[in-house]
Amino acid sequence: MSPRYQVGAAVALAVVAVAVCVHLGMVFLHIAPSNTVTRQHGDAVDEWVYPEFEQNWKLFAPNPLQQNISVEVRAQVETEGGALRTTDWLDLSAQDGRAIDGNPLPSHTRQNELRRAWDLYSATHTEDNRAKGLRGTLAETYLRRIGVLRLERTGVADRDGALQMVQFRSRTVNVAPPPWSGEQVSQDPVYRTLSWWTVPADEAAGGIR
Repeated sequence: MSPRYQVGAAVALAVVAVAVCVHLGMVFLHIAPSNTVTRQHGDAVDEWVYPEFEQNWKLFAPNPLQQNISVEVRAQVETEGGALRTTDWLDLSAQDGRAIDGNPLPSHTRQNELRRAWDLYSATHTEDNRAKGLRGTLAETYLRRIGVLRLERTGVADRDGALQMVQFRSRTVNVAPPPWSGEQVSQDPVYRTLSWWTVPADEAAGGIR
């Protein structure tokens, strides 16, 4: 390569290296015990990490998760005549499951985007779905945009009308214990239904990528 291209390549590699180091440093501070840096700059670390890069140790916990949680969404759309129509529930978790099943190299987005968005929402809201500060508001926006994007991909707005509002709910079912354990758990699903959220005009018009 000519000297000019060599300089360009070196600069690009340096920028990538700095970005990787910054990211690894932010994630390390996020999962590290409380220290002087996190006490002084905790807000900056949280803004970098949440919601896409949040870490947790549930897989290695003494009592791992023993429930299957599905996230579903439905919409209210305005028809050409001006009437509002409510769509059926769309199981977003089932969509991700079908995309992952049998795929040797499943998408990171399909594996984690929706799951982490719902975990973030649950962690930043009370049992009656009230947001705990700014992170709760961020979690609502993030989850809403995922739902709108999925609804757009399935053609709900094009088929049924203009997207106006979305509503989420979770369906939680206990994982059946092994036969030899003798443990009895309920297999009845438990639903958590959120309020209707208004979809901003730019999102309804396909402003999410």
